[in-house]
Parts: sequence; structure tokens; C-alpha cells
Amino acid sequence: MFTRLFATAAITAAMITGPALAKDSYTVALDGTFAPHAMPKLDGGIEGFNVDLANEIGKRLGAEMNIVATQFSGILPGLQAGTYDFVVAPTTITEERANNLLFSEGYLNTDFQFVVKAGTPEITDLKEFNGKVIAVNKGSAYDSWARELADEIGWTVESFGSNTDAVQAVISGRAFANVAGNTVSAWAAKKNPNIETSFLYSTGKVWGMPFRKEDTELRDTVENVIECMKIDGTIAAMHEKWFGMPPAEGSVALTPLPGHGQPGFDGYAEDGHTPSC
Repeated sequence: MFTRLFATAAITAAMITGPALAKDSYTVALDGTFAPHAMPKLDGGIEGFNVDLANEIGKRLGAEMNIVATQFSGILPGLQAGTYDFVVAPTTITEERANNLLFSEGYLNTDFQFVVKAGTPEITDLKEFNGKVIAVNKGSAYDSWARELADEIGWTVESFGSNTDAVQAVISGRAFANVAGNTVSAWAAKKNPNIETSFLYSTGKVWGMPFRKEDTELRDTVENVIECMKIDGTIAAMHEKWFGMPPAEGSVALTPLPGHGQPGFDGYAEDGHTPSC
């Protein structure tokens, strides 16, 4: 009888205190050199769009966000190993990644933008990069994409530990161009007069937040927060703050998507939920 009463009390307490996934803090990861999404502050620490995004998610969950800044190439393996609860680095949702990880719905559209030395003649077609060296951030979607096209385009791909290093390779002449997300490339060109944006490759891809495959409840909880941030204009305000322009009408920065996860990819749940803000 005592055992039964104890078990009942424990279940009741669990119901009152909330789901087991609720935590006082989460350890999350991003690339701290991926400006303007995350970058060092002059007085220490990091700042950027994804830093603000992570902290706002923590605020709305009532949890502290322990943000770890590290090289992108080690972030997804670290997530799989249990080092991080989830990833707040801009991560392109791809079929390969979705087969191994669980993604939130997209929160930013991402196209691929090339950066070249200032004064370089205009590039209007990928084939004009034939014979050129393209610098990329190691382990990023731009790395794998550029390597997949190496034989077709005829370029050589060089990988670097950070996108900052990849841009520096262009400035120093070690590479002809760097390719990264359009927001990152625009920021780099804005801050450095030695380089300028060049060819824009439209991808139709989006950035989402990766979780471990088994962490469906945590993914859904965080995604609900992201949806509310879209609805109340928080993500749009962050977009203007860090990118200097509002998000495009109809973009995922403004539009909550049906279900949980990114439609069309493994892990998507068409569960008919509506945002509860």
C-alpha cells in the first residue's frame, strides 16, 4: 500500500512540475566566427543573430542557455555524442543531415553567395569559376556542395576551419572566391572594403535547428517557441538588426509551417498542431 501511495504521489508531482524534458539550462553550440550570426565582442563573449535567437528561446523556456562557440566541423558530431542538447548554429537542412538528425522547421532562408576581391569582373554563371580556387568553411553545406560540383564546374575547393579564414584566403590571393550563406557574405563585404559580393546561387534551402533523432519532444517544444517568435515579429526584428533589412514576404522568418519539422524531410511530423503563444 505504501509503495502504491508513493508511486501515485510521484506521478502527481511530475504532472505538476511539467514534462521530464524541462531543464534549468541547455548547452547549445554555434560557430563563434560566423558573422553576423555569431562573432566575438570587443569586450569578450559573442554576439550575433543566432546568439540573440538562442537567448530568446532560453528566455521563453525559462532556462539558461549555455552557448558554446566552436568550429562548425565539430558541432554536429558533438550533438550526436551528447555534448550539446541541440544546435543553434545556422545549419542547412539537407536530406543527408535529416536522415541522421531531427530538425526544427526552417527559421531563415539561405542562398549561396560568392565573395571575391573588390574590382573583380561580374560573374553571371557558375561556369565562369572554372579553374578557380573556391574557399569554404570546413564541414559546412557550402563545403559539400562545392565538392559535389568540382568535376562539373572545374573548380578546386579548399576548406578552412572558419569562414573568416576562408574569406581571408580570398583577400590574400590563396583563393579566387569564398562561398557561404548570403547573409554571411553580405556582412563580410560590408565590413571589408577589399572584397565584394559576387554571384548569388538560389537554393530554395532553409536553416533549421538540429536535435538528436530521439529528442522529438524537445524539438517540438523549441519549434513552438520559434513559431511564436515568427508570429509576434521577434525574428523579423532580429533580421533587421543584424542584416540591415526586413525578411522577404513569405519567407520562413515570417511564416510558421504546418506540423513539426521541415516539410519534405525525414523527421517531419504532420500532426496538425497550431502554435500556442
